[in-house]
Amino acid sequence: MAANTCPLTRDRAMDLYFMEHRAKLIDLAAFLDRIDRTPAASSTPDFRLTAFMHGVGILSDGKSDRARRVLELFSDLTTEPIPKAPMKGALGAYQKS
Repeated sequence: MAANTCPLTRDRAMDLYFMEHRAKLIDLAAFLDRIDRTPAASSTPDFRLTAFMHGVGILSDGKSDRARRVLELFSDLTTEPIPKAPMKGALGAYQKS
């Protein structure tokens, strides 16, 4: 568990932020329901959804540094540049080759 570095009490943090994050959780549930209702484009699992579900697991694993671990999950941590970008824009998750 992370050291107590927040100046708020747990009750105060819950009072201030619970409703905002409750709404985000409902939004995530709606996203997953929407994905469940769509036909898969291929038999290969989408790497973004795979990463997303791994991230959901991180949220509930009870370990500290969840924000860092989720950020790293979606990040390309390689250091060698690629010869050419495959497209404009970001995909939101790292696709291992």
